[in-house]
Amino acid sequence: MDPSAFIHIARRVSDASLNGLNEGEILASFCTALNEAGIPVTRAMLGADTLHPVLAGRIFLWHRDVDDIVLHEFGRSITEDGERKWRESPFYYLESTGQDLLRFRILGHNGDFPFPVIGELAAQGFTDYLVTMTRFGERGIIGQLDSIYASWTTEHAEGFSEAQINTLTALLPFAAAAVRSASLRRIADTLAETYLGRDAARRVLSGTIGRGDAERISAALWFSDLRGFTKLVDTVSPELIVPLLNDYAGAAVSAIHRYGGEVLKFVGDGVLAIFRSKDHETASRHESCHAALQALRLCRQNLREVRNRRANAGLPVIDMSVALHIGDVLYGNFGGEDRLDFTVVGPAVNELSRIAGMARSVDQPVILSAAFRQAAGGLHEKAVSLGRYALRGVETPQELFTIDPTLLRATD
Repeated sequence: MDPSAFIHIARRVSDASLNGLNEGEILASFCTALNEAGIPVTRAMLGADTLHPVLAGRIFLWHRDVDDIVLHEFGRSITEDGERKWRESPFYYLESTGQDLLRFRILGHNGDFPFPVIGELAAQGFTDYLVTMTRFGERGIIGQLDSIYASWTTEHAEGFSEAQINTLTALLPFAAAAVRSASLRRIADTLAETYLGRDAARRVLSGTIGRGDAERISAALWFSDLRGFTKLVDTVSPELIVPLLNDYAGAAVSAIHRYGGEVLKFVGDGVLAIFRSKDHETASRHESCHAALQALRLCRQNLREVRNRRANAGLPVIDMSVALHIGDVLYGNFGGEDRLDFTVVGPAVNELSRIAGMARSVDQPVILSAAFRQAAGGLHEKAVSLGRYALRGVETPQELFTIDPTLLRATD
């Protein structure tokens, strides 16, 4: 290959990475450039493990005659059939033998194929098959992202030439480095969203990371926790606790996210979330309260499904209490110099905590503050007064409300 063509492909891949293209887009750019340079790649597959709470990795499939990249994601758990297919794959062969390249010339082959996938490619009319694995050095490994594995297939009548294979493999480090960069960006986004929350992650990754960086916002505030959790912990075996927390937290978190809320943190068995108002005006505060109520209804529905599923499986069940309040809070970074938390602080948050603490005393699954009831509007007879209470650290007694139990049952 002309050295200038080699440099052009390498630069094209680098530009794709620098411009923030994702893994599939980088693969497409690389394959298009290879074909333009006379390396007849018809189909390419690229895969990489990842660092993700649920997923183990992603596979991107490019085909010269198809406009869109096909993405396959696979989870951490693997079925018996999936394990068998993995062990029958050429990628497992490379990984277990420590080799970096496997070439199988399909054209003119007679007899059995060493891997099932090659037989499938032969039936589709492909003539040559190249499998590569680009491994990272120890300091380049993030979680399970320790290599980029790929396959390159052609239907050219003569397959790949040795010169084309040499050029392709020489260019692979450029493509692998670009894909690794895109994967790390994806991992950073995923981990930030998972551990900070969606909006907080966006803010932190965009540069809002200074200690004390905060803004004053108006928001409906949510705090939910499990009723009788301390007693339950003392009566069931410890290995049952984490699955229980996951099931019940999932019921709340999915409902909160469904209606635009942000989960800020988990406090033991509790969930702190906000439904941010667009501004401090009455209409905007009404919308955020309405979103919180919609999330509450869905959460109660989710809880019923969780309880039924767990009860049918003979697992312990429990109920959840939800406290809703509204107010102005500071939203941003707080903490020590080397350990910050992106959360909300202010009198309204303290009041929410005190209101949530009344769940046991009033024996209700839902508690609304008077401020929330007023801001939500339209509740009227749906909100039942629980009386006035002196809350610790709050200057004046507060009237608390709950939702009519018949309405709660209707939304279950």
